[in-house]
Amino acid sequence: MVKPELGEFDTEAAERAQGKQRREANKINAATKYSFSGKNLTAYGGLLPVAAMLEKLEFQQLVGESVNLELKRMPRAMEPSGFLLGMILAVYVGFSRLNHFQYLEREPMLLGILRVARLPAQSTFWRFLSSLHLTVERQLGRLNARLRERVWAAAHVRLTEVTLDTDTTVHTLYGNQMGGRVGYNRKNRGKPSYQPMLTFIAETREYAGGQLHNGDKPSGEDIALHLARVIETLPNTVETLRARADSGFYCWEAVKAYTNLKCEFVIVARKTERLLSELQVATWRRSPHTDADFECQFSYQPEGWDREYRFVGLRYDQPEPDAADPDQIGLFDGLACRYRVFVTNMDSQKWGPSKVVAFYNKRAAVENLIKEANNDIGLTAHPSAQWAMNANHFQLSMIAYNLNCWLALFEREESLTVPELTHRTIATNRLRLLYLAARITRHGGQTEIQFGSQYQERGRFDQLMARLRAIKRKMDGFAPVVNMPLRA
Repeated sequence: MVKPELGEFDTEAAERAQGKQRREANKINAATKYSFSGKNLTAYGGLLPVAAMLEKLEFQQLVGESVNLELKRMPRAMEPSGFLLGMILAVYVGFSRLNHFQYLEREPMLLGILRVARLPAQSTFWRFLSSLHLTVERQLGRLNARLRERVWAAAHVRLTEVTLDTDTTVHTLYGNQMGGRVGYNRKNRGKPSYQPMLTFIAETREYAGGQLHNGDKPSGEDIALHLARVIETLPNTVETLRARADSGFYCWEAVKAYTNLKCEFVIVARKTERLLSELQVATWRRSPHTDADFECQFSYQPEGWDREYRFVGLRYDQPEPDAADPDQIGLFDGLACRYRVFVTNMDSQKWGPSKVVAFYNKRAAVENLIKEANNDIGLTAHPSAQWAMNANHFQLSMIAYNLNCWLALFEREESLTVPELTHRTIATNRLRLLYLAARITRHGGQTEIQFGSQYQERGRFDQLMARLRAIKRKMDGFAPVVNMPLRA
């Protein structure tokens, strides 16, 4: 036997000294015996922090205050708040369709949270969701906003400046869903679709608000109403608002809404003939701080607008024109140019052209957030042909999306600032925090959840549970459980 060198730790000798024998590795092969005798085993032990957070934030009370469920027939299997919570948790776990509930029918973790012995049949959930009126969609959005206020108070989030990223996405439909239209659908041309509008908070990656929209391009009135509803739901701690949007939101109604709501904005401008004429006569200068060759800024009043606004332009010189790019025009001895143009109301003294462009370029993260909602939350899995049913399910799915963001706020290190706050996707957090094998036991009337001793992130899990259990209501809200506030 080779003795360990000086300074090395002989694990085997230490275990023998303590009277322990090293365990042999389990040998699992085709002949390994198996049975179905295990009781109260769950693969979703990570739902415990979610249940603790929602209980401490008084989710059921909020449902009663924020959502007016005028049901013609009250369900007997569970309380109405239980149906909403069950659908939210099922989506969070990864079962985005109502017919997937059959796989959770006897899941002990979910049954314990909902306080039932067995989940109702999927048809019961379907009938409950179908009985909700279309007005419930906005009420669910209000529920999401009030939950966010309580999370920010308990997690000690003190953001005074917030950036809103707004965008649309396309959900291709393969049935006869109400509201389906044949519109802009780059990947599946000629197929009907929905075009929901979504707004996210860039600092925390939370879903701020939105709604399901039919397949037609959103009108200016629709955009203005969406922006007003989102901004009115932001916490009272927010003092400075900034917003970014692509050319789909370039219209006078959106610009007017941002201005009236005292929100600084940067929107990509659509390059009309009048605007291209202004670009040709603008004063250009070198742009060393952007990826463009030249930059400019000028005041311009588009047709139909009530006043002038500041426009920022970038010019990319190319040696040969690209016939496939309609945004290029011949300029100065046949040199082909490509433009990027933005409209903004930001102060030109504090926000030069390069800073405006750099601020807008950070908006690229919203594309990943929408992709995460579509793929990991199953936002595209519309459950019915009924419009109201799909709209309400849309809001429930986005509340499930926010559960991941809210847990991250409670789990964060105290010294982190907003630029250092990383975003873990739902797919990653399911693997590291949600899919935890556990055994549920009951002794002396007390329920206990036993996790495996091999779990590598036990310290972070214990810290998260300690913070969630410490959430307490005070006279004017909820007391913070994180010592250091999250600031920009």
